[in-house]
Parts: sequence; structure tokens; C-alpha cells
Amino acid sequence: MASTLSDRLSRLVKTMRGQARITESNVQDMLREVRMALLEADVALPVVRDFVARVKEKSLGQEVVGSLNPGQALVGIVHRELAATMGEGVADLNLAAQPPAVILMAGLQGAGKTTTTAKLARHLITKRKKKVLTVSADVYRPAAIEQLKTVTAQAGAEWFPSNPEQKPHDIALAALDHARRHYFDVLLVDTAGRLGIDEVLMREIRDLHETLKPVETLFVVDAMQGQDAVNTAKAFKEALPLTGVVLTKLDGDSRGGAALSVRQITGAPIKFAGISEKIDGLEIFDAERHAGRVLGMGDIVALVEQVQQGVDVGDAQKLAEKVKSGGFDLNDFLMQISQMKKMGGLAGLMDKLPSQLTAKAAGADLGKAERDVKRMEGIICSMTPLERRKPDLIKAARKRRIAAGAGVQVQEVNRLLNQFEQMQGMMKKMKGGGLMKMMKRMGGAGGFPGMPR
Repeated sequence: MASTLSDRLSRLVKTMRGQARITESNVQDMLREVRMALLEADVALPVVRDFVARVKEKSLGQEVVGSLNPGQALVGIVHRELAATMGEGVADLNLAAQPPAVILMAGLQGAGKTTTTAKLARHLITKRKKKVLTVSADVYRPAAIEQLKTVTAQAGAEWFPSNPEQKPHDIALAALDHARRHYFDVLLVDTAGRLGIDEVLMREIRDLHETLKPVETLFVVDAMQGQDAVNTAKAFKEALPLTGVVLTKLDGDSRGGAALSVRQITGAPIKFAGISEKIDGLEIFDAERHAGRVLGMGDIVALVEQVQQGVDVGDAQKLAEKVKSGGFDLNDFLMQISQMKKMGGLAGLMDKLPSQLTAKAAGADLGKAERDVKRMEGIICSMTPLERRKPDLIKAARKRRIAAGAGVQVQEVNRLLNQFEQMQGMMKKMKGGGLMKMMKRMGGAGGFPGMPR
């Protein structure tokens, strides 16, 4: 959805230049493009109609302020209405209850409930400093209980054992009793799903809700479901008093329509979004920031947060000192690769940049770049500590041994060493005050715009 909508809108911004206000005639073209982009993104038709009507009502006759043109002004209105459709601001979990606060996870099979349960446990432990217990009431899907046990361990939470011979009702009561006696702050209950809606599923989850009286009932929905997410959302809304929605697989090749449809259909705020398969790949959903991503404006706030989490300030300061002293070596190179991986790799960083910047890298094969980075990491890890500190020692025999250890050709080792030498040279120039000269050379004969020649 993001690329389609932002591409359509950016084309219209160019065509509407020079007009003084938004009128009935020029707004029709813009709204047609918005409508087509939303329908292509699998947004439900009633939601599209309501959205387009709101945008039209708020835009007609609006004066264009300052240096904006009608297209840019209308993009601003679309941005505000997108945010309003997905829910204003941020809706966090309500844990104001006598411990343990029970959170019930609901949704269809395959939506990612079990993984999301563990990700949410991780979030509660790291961000809210809670003692968390998880339990699986899914006695139908093979290995569902074992899967929750595995991912709960990865999250650093505790897991309450259950088995397929037990009834979900009994599992829930036993887990709640255990959580009370062992002073857990939060109990996360993973429930059974089906491939489609059926009465057995709904009856069971209603019974679990009455038994546990959860403070939060979260509807987990796959962002790639598209139109079908609407029917699922309606069924769960009728069966349960939903308090929030978790969108999973937002990092996948999805058209993103569920993000717009589910909020309006259920009336429950989107509280979290799954942004990667990693155990920490769950973020609090911010409607305004997500609307910015959809329109190609990027999410610089999320990028800064990601960098802050991925970069160790102490390590960064040590690296700065090493650069100043001219002691930058392959250990430091490896540390830079490791930090970039923590921040989600190249693709994770690019996803949060505005489309104007990512368009410049559109021709680049990010998948190949990621593979090249992994290959470099493997080569460096095949070196001895001494070789990493003193790359000059690496001659033909050592290169053959390193290449064999990393499973690559000797040419790949040579390429890495050449790249490292270039980086070292850049570091020396920066240390010696030659940064301006270096940037001039990189910018060509004329240098960078605005730079003294």
C-alpha cells in the first residue's frame, strides 16, 4: 500500500502545481487515485467510501497556505485522515488491575498468535519491567504448546505447562491460580485458532473470557489477509469485547489494507504491530507515524529509536577514540556490521526513510547487499584475533586458510581487505582534517552544492 499510494499522490502533486485552491474539479482526480490505491491495498469498500468522503469534505475550498500547492495540501489532509482511520495517537495496554493482569490473545490459526504472545511478553519484561507468565490453551494444533514453550524461553518469560488431554477451561484456571500464588504481574493466554470462523471456536473463547475476566482481549490479525480480515474482525467483535488489535507481518509483502479496515470494523484501537520475525520485533502502534510510512514520508522517529537501541554508546565512544588515534582495525569493522544487524539490517533501516531517499537506492539489490554483509562477517570471523588486529599479516597462505574457513573464494577475502584499506584511508583523512577535501573529491570536480571551492 505504501509504495502504491505514495507513488500515485506524488504524481498528482506535480500535476496540480500552480493552482491557488482545492476545487471540485482538481480534487476529483486526487480522490480517484486515493480510492484506487486503497482498493488495490485490499481496504474494505465501506472503509474506502467513508475515508474518501471525509477527505473530500475537509478539502473542498481550502486555501493553499504559503508555498504549498493544492496537491501538497491534499496530501496533508489524507495524512491526517489516514491517522484518524487507524486511531488517533498511541493506545497502550491497560494493566491497572489486581495482579495478575490477564491478557487474552484471540485470532485465526496462522495469524501469528503464539509468536505474538512471546513478543508481547518480551515487550512487557523489557519496557514495563513486569514478571510475565504465558500459557497455551490451544489443545488442537500439533506442537502449539511446545512452540509457546520455546518462544517464551527466548522472550525471557516463564511458561506454564499444559497438555492436549486437558480442557482449555481447566488450563486457564490452573494457570491463573499459579500466577496468583507466584506473584506474576501479567498472565498471557494463547488460545486456539481455526482456519475459518466456526461456532465451536467462538463458544470456547467466550468461555475462556468469562472464566479469566481479562483486562485486555487482543485480536491478532495477519496484515496480509486483506479483505478477509474484515469478516474475521466482525465475527470476533460480535463474540468478544475486544480491547485492542495486534497487526502481524507488517514487514511482509502485504498490501496493508487490514491496518485501515480492522480499526474501523472492530472499533478497537490498534495497539501493536509485528515488524519482524525476531522476538523483539513488536512495536507500539502509532497511527500518525504509520500514516507517514504509508504516504512515503518515512518514520524518522522510529529510525532514531532503532539506532538508540542498536548502538552501544560506550562502544561508539571507544570507536571514536580509536579513529582519532588511527587504530581502526577489523575488530571494529566487525562491530559495525554487528550493530547494523541489531538495527534490522539495511532493509529495516531503508523501510523507515522517506520515499524520496529510498527512491535513489531503488536500483540497488538490498538482498544482495545483505548477503554481502553476511559474507564479510563470515570472513572476518574466520581470522585469528591477531589477524584482525594486524591485517597486514594476511598473505597468500593465510588468505587461503581464511577463505576455506568462511566457505568463499580467495578473491572474496582480497575484496574485503581492499574495502577495509579504503575505509582505513577515509578514517585517516577524517582524523587529519582532510574531510572537506575528501568530500570535494567524492562530489566530483565541482564539489558538493554550497561547499567552498
